[in-house]
Amino acid sequence: MSLELSTLLQKSASEHSHLCPRQVLGVRMGLAGLAVLGVEIPVTTTTALVIIETGGCFADGIRAATGATVGHRTLRVEDFGKIAGTFTDLKKGTSLRLAPKSDVRTRALAYAPGEERRYFAQLKGYQVIPDEELFNFQWVELTMPAEMIISHQNARALCAKCGEEIINEREVVVEEKVLCQTCAFGGYYQLG
Repeated sequence: MSLELSTLLQKSASEHSHLCPRQVLGVRMGLAGLAVLGVEIPVTTTTALVIIETGGCFADGIRAATGATVGHRTLRVEDFGKIAGTFTDLKKGTSLRLAPKSDVRTRALAYAPGEERRYFAQLKGYQVIPDEELFNFQWVELTMPAEMIISHQNARALCAKCGEEIINEREVVVEEKVLCQTCAFGGYYQLG
């Protein structure tokens, strides 16, 4: 295990309160994705956008490895319940999606000889499995331009229905009225 990986795993563990296999996958994926793109770490609003497909431990590993954060709009969570991430080079406009290979849990056992407990074999194995055996790499195109995903800080509108402020150009126009997405399409909550 390289010193850089060890340091990043310690950082992730200290911020997360422990180290688990999904954090290791997050750290490894963050390093691998940005390395293939040739993007320097930490990412900034002018260098990269990282989109991950779940939250939790994996997200903490990605954040520790890439420096991407939700607050700086360099990290976006699209929760599809998948341990996967898409890394976009904002200067070149190229995007690379990584996901663990389907047999990675079993593969980890071979990289942690003598460890019969699956959790600990994954914890150890994920740290040393070569990137090409650990992840599937797919070049992809974002369905929305990265600039629209990131938006800009001063974009504001008011919803004609609920009156709440909408930022980051997330308003929609329905029947010539500016609405928030919740009023237009429904949201994750309903009024009680």
